[in-house]
Amino acid sequence: MARIAGSKCRESFSELFNFYAPRLKSYMLRLGANDIEAEDLAQDVMVTVWRKAEQYDRNLASVSTWIFRVARNRRIDRLRRVTRPELDAEEPLLRPPEIEKPEDTINRVQIEQTVREELAKLPPDQLQLLQAAFYDGLSHSEIAEAYNLPLGTVKSRIRRAFDRLRGVLDEDTADA
Repeated sequence: MARIAGSKCRESFSELFNFYAPRLKSYMLRLGANDIEAEDLAQDVMVTVWRKAEQYDRNLASVSTWIFRVARNRRIDRLRRVTRPELDAEEPLLRPPEIEKPEDTINRVQIEQTVREELAKLPPDQLQLLQAAFYDGLSHSEIAEAYNLPLGTVKSRIRRAFDRLRGVLDEDTADA
């Protein structure tokens, strides 16, 4: 290792490579890498050993400990890249929302006000089930179980509430 660090001795590196590369590949396979990935990681580690040999300090660790630490870190880095893939700057979900036009803001506020008013006019049994579905996030079957109602009753009450709201909102948009 001293000859690799000091004078980039290719012969010494060749010996080191022949000894450690197969062991690194086996280590990577034991850590769960597939054959191609294990080979690639072993090669990558050995290139790192070649480039950073001067960073090795025999007082801190043995050669094998240092090389296998580099290997373990390289495997962790690779796993992190896989679990957190590179983000695409052109991804529409990553773009900031467009600024809402004033007329759209006014329309949205008016629709929200109308919905609030119409929700207040719903019969309590319909309103209660709508709130369970949309505010509490319960499924129809969960609502049926929670309120001890038949599933068909839950579905029909929610559908009637929607039909009523849809009718009022359709009238408002037709008037606009």
